[in-house]
Amino acid sequence: MSDRGNSIKIARDYMDSLLVESRIIGAVRPDSNIRFLGNDFRTPIMTAALSHIDLVGMAEGAMAAGAPVSIGMGDNEEMGRVLKTGAKVMKIIKPYKDRDEIFSRLKFAKENGAVAVGMDVEHSVNVEDPDDSIVVGLEMKLPTIDELREYAEYAGLPFFIKGAMSVHDAKAAANIGCAGIILSHHNGLMRYSVPHVMVLPEIRQAVGDNLILIADGGFESGFDAFKALALGADLVTVGKALMEPLKTNGAQGVTDTLNKMTGQLQAMMLRTSSPDLKHIDPSVIRRA
Repeated sequence: MSDRGNSIKIARDYMDSLLVESRIIGAVRPDSNIRFLGNDFRTPIMTAALSHIDLVGMAEGAMAAGAPVSIGMGDNEEMGRVLKTGAKVMKIIKPYKDRDEIFSRLKFAKENGAVAVGMDVEHSVNVEDPDDSIVVGLEMKLPTIDELREYAEYAGLPFFIKGAMSVHDAKAAANIGCAGIILSHHNGLMRYSVPHVMVLPEIRQAVGDNLILIADGGFESGFDAFKALALGADLVTVGKALMEPLKTNGAQGVTDTLNKMTGQLQAMMLRTSSPDLKHIDPSVIRRA
């Protein structure tokens, strides 16, 4: 596939074009703590909804770093092993064509201590073929608005839609009772996708504090995270940056990576006179 229209590259280039204005005089040591879904965390940098890896090790490492956890594909047995770690877990569910698969996972998540659930709606459409909806051997289906409302009501937990990347989708999510959205193009599933950090300000302006906004994909450092938080995100997720540390050093690798990124975030907060996450001034971000 040609690199043209590669949403991963587009997002990375846009992220790197964002510069940060120093406001060091009078700065105080910052506080990166966040209260999210009724729980307190030491960092707004959470794990992405990864699959096909050691999710138990990832959850244990994130918990040691004081970070929230999200997990992706996997059956209820795997979800149960992750939840037993004691981590605060958001389970992201695929938009299966078989609705029983969805209801089974929603029910299990609620009964076994998940703090939230979500659905990565964008994974029902492939990169180039809208009729190719097979993911790991299972058929997907783009949910209707009524179906999404039904899932959100049935869940009995805060419900998030992953893949919302516009004011249009944010407002639709709010209308069906979602707690928030996860801005994501799912590792380039949509070609020429607008970067999440580009649309964050207009989405935040449109929804105010009525939705939790989580930016997903391409975050390589706490410096990246700072930019997204300044532009309107409540949290960001990290995926690829955790995979190699998890593979080579297990849970400790995840802890060390998240701690390093949180330190980078705090350094940017200090240099911009941002005493806490709620007082990061978006005007510190400039476009090159």
